[in-house]
Amino acid sequence: MADHIFTRKEVKELLDNAVGKTLGEVDVNNVFQRAIDNPKITGIAGDVIEQSVFGYPADTKVDPDLEIDGKLVELKTTGLKKSGPRDKSGHALQAKEGLTITAVSKDKIIDEDFNNSQFWNKLREVLLVYYLYNSDKTVPAIEYRNFPIQGYQFHNFSEEDREILEKDWLLVKKFVQDVKSKGLSKEDEQEAMLDITKLRDKLTFFDLAPKKSPRFRLLKPVVTSIVREHFGLEFKPLLPENNFTNLDQLKQILHRLSEKYRGKTISEIAEELKIDLPRSKSGTVTKNSSNLIIANMFSDKAQDLSELELFEKFSIYYKTVVQTKEAKRTEDTKFLKVDFDEWSDSQIEFEDSFIYEFFATQKFLFAVFEEQKKNDKYENNKFLGFKLHTFSDEFIYNEVKRTWMRVRELVNEGKLVIEKIYNKDGSPRMNKTGIQQEAPNLPKSKNFDIFLRGTSSDSTQKSLTINGMKVYYQNFWIKGSKLIEILNEVDFL
Repeated sequence: MADHIFTRKEVKELLDNAVGKTLGEVDVNNVFQRAIDNPKITGIAGDVIEQSVFGYPADTKVDPDLEIDGKLVELKTTGLKKSGPRDKSGHALQAKEGLTITAVSKDKIIDEDFNNSQFWNKLREVLLVYYLYNSDKTVPAIEYRNFPIQGYQFHNFSEEDREILEKDWLLVKKFVQDVKSKGLSKEDEQEAMLDITKLRDKLTFFDLAPKKSPRFRLLKPVVTSIVREHFGLEFKPLLPENNFTNLDQLKQILHRLSEKYRGKTISEIAEELKIDLPRSKSGTVTKNSSNLIIANMFSDKAQDLSELELFEKFSIYYKTVVQTKEAKRTEDTKFLKVDFDEWSDSQIEFEDSFIYEFFATQKFLFAVFEEQKKNDKYENNKFLGFKLHTFSDEFIYNEVKRTWMRVRELVNEGKLVIEKIYNKDGSPRMNKTGIQQEAPNLPKSKNFDIFLRGTSSDSTQKSLTINGMKVYYQNFWIKGSKLIEILNEVDFL
């Protein structure tokens, strides 16, 4: 039995009264007082909901927080963000981050079954309270008082979702049992437990972070799908034959589609699917055409795989890769915009950073195309098939972290400078407006496999300011040669 007992009617009255107000406005117990001198304090929003809305003190019990009409209910407060540079789907809201559930207790989990586990006990009945993280920048804890409470929902996972969660949980349990069975010393056991993060390419709905003292955490895309369904945002339907409930089924679908379309050009596939390829103002078929035909392989209503709920729910990030006939690179691969406030925050550990989450918690689906000749029309590229990949810890800690650390060093130690760009013969490299090109000394592809590159539709507009210097918005990229090297070791599905 929980210590904090309510009826559902009482809960609705409390939260209905809070929705639309800011966290500061509902903070009748002055929870924000402790954030004045602690700008990096975490969990302040949840503390306000617990202590000032529900009126009970903070506790560290592993049992669910509330008892509502006789049922144990876990209360979780989580932030939402407006769709921005990290979300190409166009939906209005997304989860700010993944949702931490509970610690992986290696001494308890080995004797638990799923239905009575500490993990499922926290997820069986969940009350989610949402606030809008209404800022494009990382803010100190005290500024959370300006964020409005957006809504709330009682959430129960479907039977299909419960089965996926159980399958994930059993993988973790088996890993812990295997470590325990070796009879290691306490120190060696702790070292062996660090390898638990290697399970992430097998997990579907949650990850385990950080490496030390791992916790079950629902993946951000899973939380986002819950949010969007609650707020009435609709995803596009899959074709019936392409519906899947686990990764093995998805792999079978990808294999079938690969067999069906392999060796056909983008224009041939578009003709077969009866879709018009997008074109630029000059009439040239754009690179977005590959995204369109892949999306239409799965759904005749979708323009992009991000519009399909199961791809989001299963934390699958899609990219197109074009290689030469010799399986060499044709170009680098662009990912998302860099949030320099977050990247340069000296209080954030690498495992808590966005870029770690991006590479460590997602599965990457690559549709591989082959260029028939150099500088050929894009629609003539031939489809080779799909590859599903999870980036290794080695790559993440050697390459991703290296870039992340270098950016922090440049920004935080005042080493960031703007450099003029020259051609190989020493002459100034000029842009179309007649101005010499220049760029910040951020990690470049010459020396980094994960590098930064500026993005702008107008070379005269530098909208980002870092350390007082105007620069283009920056995206992080992966070097094309490195990605092809990695994918050459991955079998086609």
